[in-house]
Amino acid sequence: MRSISFPGQGRIGLVDRPEPQPGAGEVLLRIQRTALCGSDCKLWQRGTELVPGHEIFGTVDQPGHARHGQRCCVFIPVHCGHCASCTRGDTHLCLTDSVLMGWNRDGGYAQAVAVPEQCLLPVPDDIDDDLAPLLLDTIGTAAHGLRTVAPLVPPEEAEVLILGAGPVGLGGLIAAQEMGYRRIFVSDLREGRLALARSLGATPHPVGDLTKRFDLVIESSGAHAARNQGLEIVWPRGVVLLIGENDAPWTIEEKKPIRRKDFYMVRSFYFPKSDLAANIAMLRARRDDYRRFVDLRFGLEDFADVFPRFAAGQLVKPLLAP
Repeated sequence: MRSISFPGQGRIGLVDRPEPQPGAGEVLLRIQRTALCGSDCKLWQRGTELVPGHEIFGTVDQPGHARHGQRCCVFIPVHCGHCASCTRGDTHLCLTDSVLMGWNRDGGYAQAVAVPEQCLLPVPDDIDDDLAPLLLDTIGTAAHGLRTVAPLVPPEEAEVLILGAGPVGLGGLIAAQEMGYRRIFVSDLREGRLALARSLGATPHPVGDLTKRFDLVIESSGAHAARNQGLEIVWPRGVVLLIGENDAPWTIEEKKPIRRKDFYMVRSFYFPKSDLAANIAMLRARRDDYRRFVDLRFGLEDFADVFPRFAAGQLVKPLLAP
């Protein structure tokens, strides 16, 4: 099969690899779409021997298997199913396994991938191929974070600031609206993404502004400056929700606006499998809005041209269609 390689230092290759051979408890998934994700820029720069790509949707190709022909997204975390986290339903927080599809084992920038059966998330037929991958990071990660903190910041009268209008930030905008938040502001340096957020009902807010406070700050960019801004401008007893990612060490300067205040800082990672039905319902409710995130569909042969454009913020949610 053909697949993408990330040798490192921002290089991209299109290579032939043996087709995956599913092991015990696994199936072969023919990939229909894999959404590009900004977190893959880390692998793009440092390199990996694995096939990258983790926002995967495809069709099970396992003749004789009960799930043959089923349309499925791929749940990223491989999980044991019996640790304390898994048994309470937190399948994304497994204490035994630390394996992520597209990170520690081959992912979806290819024509096929071997997937543990436990990681198959069935997709209903009324969700078309171009929207299915949005059930993962764009909807799943953002909505799970908001479900986690909503009891701390009830929607009534709350003002929300989203720092970063990438796919997860825009997903957070829609999720917040669906959960009843109405006064939502968005900051982003990219005018195109800010315009999209505005068209979805958000109010633009100046990047780096410290003059206005918010009850809920959703940090989706992963930028340390944005994280520190959120800690300063959140209201007392408010919440800073961290859903952006950054591998670099983060230093917090404990200034007076941070030190002399009660507030919550919540880190939220991905989502549990039990969120799937709610995420599908959210996608159905705002189908036309989510469709606006998908600004390009392309093949493997165009990957080397498209990924740098995406990494530079010129595209919102392009889809690889192998």
